[in-house]
Amino acid sequence: MEKKFKPGTLCVQAGWQPKKGEPRVLPIYQSTTFKYETSEQMAKLFDLEESGYFYTRLQDPTNDLVASKITELEGGAAGMLTASGQAASFYAIFNICSAGDHIVSAAAIYGGTYNLLAVTLKKLGIETTFIDQDASDEEISEAFRPNTKALFGETIGNPGLAVLDIERFAKIAHKHGVPLIVDNTFATPINCRPFEWGADIVTHSTTKYMDGHATNVGGAIIDSGNFDWDKYADKFPGLTEPDPSYHGLTYTKSFGKGAYITKATAQLMRDLGAIQAPHNAFLLNMGLETLHLRMPRHCENAQKVAEYLQSHPKVSWVKYPGLKEDKYYELGRKYLPDGSCGVLSFGLKGGRDESIDFMDRLKLAAIVTHVADARTSVLHPASYTHRQLSDEQLIEAGVAPDLIRLSVGIEDVEDIIADLNQALEI
Repeated sequence: MEKKFKPGTLCVQAGWQPKKGEPRVLPIYQSTTFKYETSEQMAKLFDLEESGYFYTRLQDPTNDLVASKITELEGGAAGMLTASGQAASFYAIFNICSAGDHIVSAAAIYGGTYNLLAVTLKKLGIETTFIDQDASDEEISEAFRPNTKALFGETIGNPGLAVLDIERFAKIAHKHGVPLIVDNTFATPINCRPFEWGADIVTHSTTKYMDGHATNVGGAIIDSGNFDWDKYADKFPGLTEPDPSYHGLTYTKSFGKGAYITKATAQLMRDLGAIQAPHNAFLLNMGLETLHLRMPRHCENAQKVAEYLQSHPKVSWVKYPGLKEDKYYELGRKYLPDGSCGVLSFGLKGGRDESIDFMDRLKLAAIVTHVADARTSVLHPASYTHRQLSDEQLIEAGVAPDLIRLSVGIEDVEDIIADLNQALEI
């Protein structure tokens, strides 16, 4: 599929390109293994001398075709699917980091990712410094060290709805000779393509809008192919020096723009195995086919709901980039001109207890840990997804104690507002 096609066409047509007599719909290659005629053929695959499939823990045709679709939507060079969004975040970072390395990350990110960076990666010897993404260039630059290997942020922070200044962050990252990794889950490539603003690697929890129906967990990593690993060879020896587990093969020399994803597949997926099941990739592809139709509806509904909540006397504050009064309105206009996402956050004047009581009174909106699917859902992050964080970390991550995260679905917006209204008026 040529990149001249618009996103809506890519959502439907990219990836699987059937030939004469082949199924029109992407097949599920539900097999652990793939047959070859000779031992030599298999040996070349294991040595990365030829491309192909031999074991689904590493690669599967269904997965690769769906990854190809997402790669085209993002405008990237190569991509891969993972078993979850958390696996995508971990692989994206661990692919270029090892014990003794350091990361700089925005603090206003998803609680699970914050914990991954602050706790789990620390156990592996990888330290993270969290910064205020709205701080000055100088303040952010002070967080970098000689052993810093990446700068990380989210296009739209979950759940604080902070919009990342991608272009500025890319310049800071490149000034220090490291790639910018951006989690683009909430915006999706329908509303923002971070590579166009200088980002180098994009991750997704495909569990969210890409799947869109809360049916399967998954993740994706897309590489722009633009970061010059060889220019900073001493920082990234895993990509620029011979890999002893593949007879001294050097990824940047052998795979060019595909070096980063090839290494993530050949090393991390081989050894850690967080592969997405082919059937899940099949379901994900079905979700992607309507992504360009659903995102505008999510955004349209969320805008109306945000305006309703903003005008309600019992609501103390609302965060949504589409509101002119919002702190991130101007950044939203720059990076998300067609809409941000269907997620917004707000607080009630009664505080934390009132927020919880309000959620219990909702009838159409469901209290679930999930977010960003067709159905309207609600959550109190401080009590659930971010409960592992201290009060200080909650504030740093942009999660106020009274924050309610509302994921506005694609139902009729009048029904959504009516449900909110009856829960507020009691």
